[in-house]
Amino acid sequence: MAEILALVEARLRTAFGEPDARAAVTFLGTDRIEVLRFAEGDLVRYATLGMSAHPMTDPTAVVADPVRGPRAELVLTVRAGRADTDKLLRPLAVLAASPQVEGLVVAPGASLDVGEPLWEGAPFSSVLVAEPGGLVEDLELDEPMEAVRFLPLLPMTANEAAWKRVHGAAALQERWLARGTDLRDPLRSAVALD
Repeated sequence: MAEILALVEARLRTAFGEPDARAAVTFLGTDRIEVLRFAEGDLVRYATLGMSAHPMTDPTAVVADPVRGPRAELVLTVRAGRADTDKLLRPLAVLAASPQVEGLVVAPGASLDVGEPLWEGAPFSSVLVAEPGGLVEDLELDEPMEAVRFLPLLPMTANEAAWKRVHGAAALQERWLARGTDLRDPLRSAVALD
């Protein structure tokens, strides 16, 4: 586990440079989850470290495989200086712990909800899990372990999350793209859904 997390942190440092802050959260019955913060120009990136220590297991599986299964870490990017987004550290750790706590398999297209604003005053309480590969390249591990995927998270308003449940993730992403939505703006309003 420690070896995998060291490789994951090295991959994050290669992609984003040195983290300027880190926080650790431990939930009862789970391993420690860290959240690293990387400042890059006018952007702040938050990345989890610890979610990939164990493979995610299908909740219907009778026995959890300790080696095989998808592994991931979460990455959320916002524009710096527009909101106090550092309060995001705990909700992000909660999302990263959800495979251990709730038996979730986090995959692109999924919605994750923390039930409260992601940070104080945020119009978002949920995120859409986007396709990996754009920001951080997958980290290949020795067989039979699957690669660690770095999954971008896109904050969603309550209306966007409800619309996504009906129309799907691809339709919501197309709507954002068509309207030129700045998904990194921590204060953005919901996209027009009519």
